Amino acid sequence: MVSIRLARGGCKKRPFYHIVVTDSRKRRDSGYIERLGYFNPRATGQETRLHLELERIKHWQSVGAQPSERVGTLLKGAEASAS
Repeated sequence: MVSIRLARGGCKKRPFYHIVVTDSRKRRDSGYIERLGYFNPRATGQETRLHLELERIKHWQSVGAQPSERVGTLLKGAEASAS
């Protein structure tokens, strides 16, 4: 099954997550099919906290990709702020 989930980047104590489409059987940070955005939980000031390519996410969901719990929460927040 294909899933939309977070892949961790950054360094120790400074997480940075890429939102990726990947096979659900693969490890968290291993290869992915497509990168759909990023999430920076430690963003301050002018830094962007969340960037999503909503059209690509909708495409992947239409072909059966399931978002993880955390990505689902981020998507709901992004759609609410966009409206």
